[in-house]
Amino acid sequence: MKEYEELKTLVAEIEADIAKAEGGNKAAGTRVRKQMQTIKQAAQVLRSKVLEIRSED
Repeated sequence: MKEYEELKTLVAEIEADIAKAEGGNKAAGTRVRKQMQTIKQAAQVLRSKVLEIRSED
């Protein structure tokens, strides 16, 4: 499923920034928060897609 692969990619992309944010890098923390918003939106798209697939049955 394309939507799931996109979500996994987004999560993998922020891994380095999360480590930097934990170390106290404020700019990395800002990037993580911004990327988490994108992940939230991608998760919602995936959720809608799964519901769409379920309703086809």
